[in-house]
Amino acid sequence: MSKSKFTAPVEKNDYLTLQAEDLTHQGLGVCKVDHYPIFVEGLLPGEEAEVKVTKVGKSFAYGRLMKVLTSSPDRVEVMDKAYTQAGIMPLQHLSYEAQLRFKKQQVENVLERIAKMPEVPVFDTLGAENPYHYRNKAQVPVREIDGQLQTGFFKRNSHDLIPLEDFQIQDPEIDRAIIVVRNLLRKYGIKAYDETNHKGIIRHIMVRRGYYTGELMIVLVTRRSELPHANELIKGILEELPETVSIIQNVNTEKTNVILGKKSSILYGKDLYTDQLLGYTFEISHQSFYQVNPA
Repeated sequence: MSKSKFTAPVEKNDYLTLQAEDLTHQGLGVCKVDHYPIFVEGLLPGEEAEVKVTKVGKSFAYGRLMKVLTSSPDRVEVMDKAYTQAGIMPLQHLSYEAQLRFKKQQVENVLERIAKMPEVPVFDTLGAENPYHYRNKAQVPVREIDGQLQTGFFKRNSHDLIPLEDFQIQDPEIDRAIIVVRNLLRKYGIKAYDETNHKGIIRHIMVRRGYYTGELMIVLVTRRSELPHANELIKGILEELPETVSIIQNVNTEKTNVILGKKSSILYGKDLYTDQLLGYTFEISHQSFYQVNPA
C-alpha cells in the first residue's frame, strides 16, 4: 500500500498574512499554517506581517518578509541590512535586552527538549557592557568583484561576497588592518581567489589582535606557495601597521570551504603574538584557539 503524497498547505510565491510564534536558534521568525512551519528572516515573535513564500519543502518552508503590519516592542532600527544578509548580525533588529532573554530561552529549550532535564535552573544571560567591536580575530574572504579585489563576507547560504569595511562586531583596529592589507594587494595587482575556476592567489585575510597588548598578527591565506611581491607587502604592512609582530603565509591548495591549509611559512617575526587574560600571558599562534571576546 503506497503512502499518500504530502501536499504542503502553501505554494511558492504565495503572499500570506502571518504571525510569528517563535524564533529558531538562527533567529528566523517561526510562523505556521495548519501546523506547517514557515521560517521568515527579520520577523519577531508576536509580529504580524505580509510574507512571500520563497521555498517549499516537505517539512517546512521559507518566506521573505515583505511588510511588517504590527511591530514587536522589542524591535529596533537595523544598522545595515548587509549585516543580516551576511549573517554577521542576524538579530540586529532585536533589542539587546531581548537578545539576552532569547539566549536564555535557547538553553532552556535544549535542556527541556533534548536533554530532558526541565528541572535544571537557567540563570539570566550576562550581557556585555558594549556588544559591539569585541572580536579579537577576523577571517575575511577575498574575491574579485567587477574587476576589483574586495574583502567582506559571504551572503548567508551562498558564496556571493558582500563587500564590507566596518564589520561592527570586530575590534576597529582589525577592520583597519584588513583595509590596509586589501589596499596593498590592490596596489601590487595580486589576484583574488577565483573559487569557480580554482585560480587566483589570495583566498582569505586573517587578522588577530591582542586586546590588552595591541599586538597584530596578519595571515595571508593563499592558493599556492608563490606569493608575488611578498617583500613589498611585508614592508607596506609594517609601515602602515607598526604594531604588527607576526606575518604568516598559510597555503591552502584544496578546493574546499575550510579556510586554513596545513602548510604555512613565517614572512615576518614569529608564528605568535601575545595577550593577557586573568593575569596570565598567552602566546597565540595563527592556528590557536583563543577566546575571541576577552572582555
